[in-house]
Amino acid sequence: MRIHALQHVPFEGLAAIGPVLDRLGSDVVSVRLFAGDRLPSADETDAVIVMGGPMGVDDGQAHPWLGNEKHFLRDVIDRDIPLLGICLGAQLIASALGAKVGKNPEPEIGWFPISKRPEADRTAIGQALPDQLTVFHWHGDTFDLPDDAVPLYHSEACRNQGFVAGRNIVGLQFHFEMTRDAVAGLVAHAADELVDAPYVQTRDQLLANERHFVENGLALESLVTTWLSK
Repeated sequence: MRIHALQHVPFEGLAAIGPVLDRLGSDVVSVRLFAGDRLPSADETDAVIVMGGPMGVDDGQAHPWLGNEKHFLRDVIDRDIPLLGICLGAQLIASALGAKVGKNPEPEIGWFPISKRPEADRTAIGQALPDQLTVFHWHGDTFDLPDDAVPLYHSEACRNQGFVAGRNIVGLQFHFEMTRDAVAGLVAHAADELVDAPYVQTRDQLLANERHFVENGLALESLVTTWLSK
């Protein structure tokens, strides 16, 4: 299976997703949009993963490749190709599905718990995921739930933390994929966002607690395996 991974900045890559895809025998092609890499056509890919980034879905003037990416995602959706978006990636997918994307009431940065929505277990993805888990967040924006999408999770700070649309479209506002090195990269490039706010943790809190990385890695593997089996 050939999977294209769309990357918006150098410091937000596949992280823990990479080893999972290796174990599944996938052929992964990185598309570094920030570096001018060419987007594939939809018929060149078997599945697409859209990673995060500090920009917003409407920042096309500063990042001209965003327009082409949106057209590509719409084509992927129309062709029923498996699609997984994380953070900005989920917001881009929600936007492509016609949902509104805008500011969350509060920035959410750090390790905070999410709770599964009752509707989530109507989907195979939802059934594969834990009812509650402490996960990593780094976002100021959020998405409305797309029409006909099934919500997955919510947190105290953010109403919509994930959704499943159709058979194989998944958007996650949070980050299952984080490793300690990936968190350190975010801290190094976006430390100015670590402000004094109700749902923003300190650098030390972000990098602490190895148990969270292990638990999130297990949930991530279950998610990706189920997503690609559909």
